[in-house]
Amino acid sequence: MAVVIESSVWEPSPFLHIFIFLSCFVSIFVLPYSSTKPSSVFDLGLSSSFLHFQRNFLFIYSLASVMEGLWSVFGEYELVYYGVSKEQMVLFLCLGYAAALFVGTFLGMLSDLIGRKKVCLVFFILHLFVGIWKKISVHPGIWVANICLSLASSVFSFNFETWVVVEHEKQGHRQDSLSDTFWLMTFFESASLIGSQILTNWLVGINVEKGIASPSNASIFLAILGVIFVTRGWTENPQVEFKDYKTSFFTHIFGDKRIWLLIWAQACLQFSIAVFWILWAPTLVADGREVHLGLIYPCLLGARMLGSTVFPWLISGPSSIRTEDCLLYAFVVLGFVLSIIAYDYQEIGVLVTLFCLFHACVGLILPSLARLRTMHVPNELRGGMISLSLAPANAAILLFLLQQSIFSWCNACLPGDLRRGYYRKIENAAMIAFAALGLFSAAGCMYLLKRWGKQPYQDSHKL
Repeated sequence: MAVVIESSVWEPSPFLHIFIFLSCFVSIFVLPYSSTKPSSVFDLGLSSSFLHFQRNFLFIYSLASVMEGLWSVFGEYELVYYGVSKEQMVLFLCLGYAAALFVGTFLGMLSDLIGRKKVCLVFFILHLFVGIWKKISVHPGIWVANICLSLASSVFSFNFETWVVVEHEKQGHRQDSLSDTFWLMTFFESASLIGSQILTNWLVGINVEKGIASPSNASIFLAILGVIFVTRGWTENPQVEFKDYKTSFFTHIFGDKRIWLLIWAQACLQFSIAVFWILWAPTLVADGREVHLGLIYPCLLGARMLGSTVFPWLISGPSSIRTEDCLLYAFVVLGFVLSIIAYDYQEIGVLVTLFCLFHACVGLILPSLARLRTMHVPNELRGGMISLSLAPANAAILLFLLQQSIFSWCNACLPGDLRRGYYRKIENAAMIAFAALGLFSAAGCMYLLKRWGKQPYQDSHKL
């Protein structure tokens, strides 16, 4: 008599999605009645010009976020469809992070020099090129697409924030409304990433052979739409000489220890986020566990949305706290969360809870760091500073990926009796622990920044 072993697939409760949605709704709509400074979302006293500017910007930013999420959700599925092995996937990741490190690092400086509009157009053109490339090629060059998408992600990480700050100052809008735009960017980005997952699943559908090209069609359409909106709704006349920019950059960025603290904190955050998205799925399915990853993904981004709605609660009203204190506590929590994940085997429910807590803190940290950059970094140098802060994170990720790739290749080349003795690689838990140490060091940076900073925020970018 045969023994039948039933396997159960773990999936989050539907009530978790409802709880996160209602929590975000309550957090946003209760805020105006509980703080002394109303949120700009509901502040009817704001000028119509600012509301028009904010809505147009958030629309373009959401459009770009959907395009970023489209390939992040569909990319791995596409690689599996074309029969790409795990070793080749690691190699493609190495190429992407190498492009982001050696080229993307300087795109922020290029944005400051030639203007944010042109670099923003480069973002949409890169996505347009990848979409067309996948349409006309029977077996697309995945390495070319991966490099282009990595460069587009680098542009996405700094150019839109720089644009909104520069345009906000140029149009003379209230400085306190800029902080509201920061958390709305995080909120809309997370919502757009969830929307991109829904869009991808709908486009692919049941018929995989016909649906495999649908995301490319959507990317082409969204990229053309983005080019039209940026071209028609944004004028810019940058007048920056390279010599003056270089002198100012060395003086204000390399010569200011407070900005070095911000650079390191941003690098540690980006490294931990990259490590998380690379390892979260392998961590959940460890030991052969079966999990519905597609149902957990919106929970993580929903938690990030909820974390972003906490930001206006902390910076406004009678209970407002210093941004450095807020970041210090958030970085410490993030460090402990990753430490628990790296420590030992955890139940899936515990892991998902920790993952949601991680993203809730990320949702709080992103607008907080943007606020600190506004207080300490000159606007004309902001793009270069942010892209420079991404370089250490990209270098660390590239180092880990190369280590995995090189040792896997060496292990495959060695005779069978020598493989076990030679094959030594950094485990996933060690990478997560390394990211946790970086987050604790970022908390130390916030502590030093508070001690070295001006009291209370007496600078040209006072909020």
